[in-house]
Amino acid sequence: MYLSIKKSLKKKRIDWPYLRSQGAFLLMLLPGFVFYLIYLYLPIGVAVLVSVKNYNIKAGILGSPFASPWYKHFKFFIQSPYFWPLLRNTMVISMSKMLLGIPLAVILAILLNECRVNRLKRIVQTLTYMPHFLSWVVIYGMCFVLFSETNGLINDWLRSLTGSTVPFMTNPKIFRNIVIGTDLWKSTGWSAIIYLAAISNIDPQLYEAAYMDGASRLKTIWHITLPGIINVIVLTLILRCGTILNAGFDQIYVMYNESVYSTVDIIDTWVFRTGFQNYNLSLSSAVGLFKSVVSFVMIVTVNQISKRWGESLW
Repeated sequence: MYLSIKKSLKKKRIDWPYLRSQGAFLLMLLPGFVFYLIYLYLPIGVAVLVSVKNYNIKAGILGSPFASPWYKHFKFFIQSPYFWPLLRNTMVISMSKMLLGIPLAVILAILLNECRVNRLKRIVQTLTYMPHFLSWVVIYGMCFVLFSETNGLINDWLRSLTGSTVPFMTNPKIFRNIVIGTDLWKSTGWSAIIYLAAISNIDPQLYEAAYMDGASRLKTIWHITLPGIINVIVLTLILRCGTILNAGFDQIYVMYNESVYSTVDIIDTWVFRTGFQNYNLSLSSAVGLFKSVVSFVMIVTVNQISKRWGESLW
């Protein structure tokens, strides 16, 4: 249906009788279109308008005066001393999660696929999927119980052995590793579902032929499994690059504190403090728009690069 409509739109005159004949299908698309219009495109339009104005709550969006020049808030953010530390922290955390998370999920999916003991496979799947359903508040509570310097289990053990403790939750470098590690623990099992589904679509006859030729399990994984799921890996990579500046606001906002701002304060947490705590909504909207532009450029760039390997999103 989509291709037919696309061909009809390419003509000089739209084939209205054909479109009317597809009215039931077009009607089915209406709820999704309305959803994206209200919850995606309309907020983007409002954010763009607020970002070029000196927004005042009393005057409202339309009554607030335009900023002079219109890029005032963008310029302020880029020239501010916060820009490079925020961008560095966001990129380091986001890239670490992506570059470690995708390989770990692929490895877990392959190990589960190669497991021949169904009972063990089900147990491991359950244990690796479960963290995905925990909220970050619960995970922070678990981290506090383990890593607290005063009465955490690990520091109690270190105190009894060495007489000293490690400030896991207040040391900037250590805490960033905790942020990345807890995210990997929470998301790896759930992310592996995609790769397990992709592996299940590989023709079993390829494995049978490889075993008959004397190939080991490692060779079948390298020459059959990985090439068979490379398109899914590339697709996941492109989508993750599109959210490269989203380093996990909900996780970091729940877990961080002022002593670790130097390494884990990201763009989203700064925007929240600036927009909702300092009531500078124009600046926070400008930063949000900046993130959207960077994400769009990233996803287009990575998609063009991936075409060289014959895989792309469009």
